[in-house]
Amino acid sequence: MDYLFIYTMGFSLVLIRLSAFFLTVPLFSYRTIPSMLKIGIATFFAIIISIQMDFSYLENTEAFFYLAIRETLIGLSIGLVAFIIITAIQVAGGFIDFQMGFAIANVIDPQTGTQSPLIGQYLYIFALLVLLILDGHHLILDGIFYSYEFIPLEKMVLNTNFASLADFVARVFGQMFIIAFQMAVPLVGCLFLVDLSLGIMARTVPQLNVFVVGLPLKILVSFIVLILTMGSFYIVLKKLFYFMFQVMRSLMEIIGGV
Repeated sequence: MDYLFIYTMGFSLVLIRLSAFFLTVPLFSYRTIPSMLKIGIATFFAIIISIQMDFSYLENTEAFFYLAIRETLIGLSIGLVAFIIITAIQVAGGFIDFQMGFAIANVIDPQTGTQSPLIGQYLYIFALLVLLILDGHHLILDGIFYSYEFIPLEKMVLNTNFASLADFVARVFGQMFIIAFQMAVPLVGCLFLVDLSLGIMARTVPQLNVFVVGLPLKILVSFIVLILTMGSFYIVLKKLFYFMFQVMRSLMEIIGGV
């Protein structure tokens, strides 16, 4: 079979995994990034990766369609598990907004086109800036580049333990909610004390209209606590991103049967 035809098939498989990865991974999948730029980045990386690979095993063209579906699922799953972890920031913002009284004031997230909590959107944008400062986008690209070491193209049948894969995904979901709760605890705890104080005031001073005083007081306390805890939030974000890269690597090892 013509070498050019075999290389074209191999290049297509590499491009499929990269394109599926960029559809779900944080930062690169957002609507604010032009589609042509995403296609260009995926094609550029596909050229670099495919040059270093041997596609002689693709002489059997019947396996191409199976490999194409497999590569799509691999790219989507690696990007999706990273997106699940970083969603913890918006979940934490939802907890905070509910306590602040901003639960009804949702805004449209320009990156995903969905509604998101007000404080959650603020923290999410701050987290993306921290991700760029820490060169997290380079680590994301590095992860998909080295995914071919854990899940090689020439490995037709993956030794995937589906029970361990399901358990891994369930644990990632659970860990995401735990991280979100830990991020929201300082502010939610302070607001709980404010609610407790307002309840005591309502019992001791019945003339005081708690509903009029309570909402602006909770908003004021929330912003003060948020300003005071931004330093610790930066530290939590660094650990969150490290955990995200760990989860991506662990998923590659499970899928590749390493």
